Amino acid sequence: MRYEGNIFRPPNERRSYLLQVTIGCSHNACTFCGMYKDKRFRIRPLSEIMEDIAMAKQTYGTVRRVFLCDGDAIAVPTADLLEILHRLKKTFPQIEKISTYAGPKSTLSKSVEDLRSLHENGLTTAYLGVESGDDQVLRETCKGVDAAQMLEAGQRLKNAGMNLFAMVLIGLAGEERSMENAVATAEMINRMHPDRLAALTLMPVPGTKMYRDIEQGKFRVLNATECLTETRELIRHIKLENLYFASDHASNYVPVKGILNKDKAKIIELLDHGIAGNVFRRSQWQRGL
Repeated sequence: MRYEGNIFRPPNERRSYLLQVTIGCSHNACTFCGMYKDKRFRIRPLSEIMEDIAMAKQTYGTVRRVFLCDGDAIAVPTADLLEILHRLKKTFPQIEKISTYAGPKSTLSKSVEDLRSLHENGLTTAYLGVESGDDQVLRETCKGVDAAQMLEAGQRLKNAGMNLFAMVLIGLAGEERSMENAVATAEMINRMHPDRLAALTLMPVPGTKMYRDIEQGKFRVLNATECLTETRELIRHIKLENLYFASDHASNYVPVKGILNKDKAKIIELLDHGIAGNVFRRSQWQRGL
């Protein structure tokens, strides 16, 4: 397969064929993210994408899952995305799932009707980097939208019928707003109603603005106890039923997962043990990605 630069995908997409539809991320300004700093954003020509799909057919034969890379395939014009979806379904009749990262600004640039059309033509799952529900945190990390806009982006994806996988970032608010951030993020999730929620933990990335702020003493990274406390506060304020929650990414100090609110008490108990130091906590080198 032909790929440009480093390729990223969610852990759940480890068995998916990765089709690079865009190069880089259309926003690419978040202070904490270094994923696409080596790329200038552009949409690949349709002809190249179609060639790659044909190459995948020759290489893999049958494909059941596809993840559209890079950081924000939703930025592709709707008509072109529909052509890509149609070609994927024609080439791989047994396809079961097509998913992508969805940037909030790009999502808001499309109508619910556009998003619904994409869903009806095969785009089943959208991964939305919510990161935080706190306006100040979103502003300071240059996410490009405020909390109301982030909520609307998630609701548009849900209303279009897509399976919504929301991701939040523990520790992003730093020390001063940790608890306020947890509560605000939980309130947003309660209103957004994602199908799945993943809580990752901030890991400073060299070369990013946040990393420079840390070196200059402008931002202090939370320690393990503080991160686990923020995670507990987030879970405490989530009121949804049957929400699959996972905080078992390599970046998390104590891996937890379950169905909220069914497993809430067990998850909080495990986090309490982690806060007290009574269970294994990943060390810094074990959290290396």
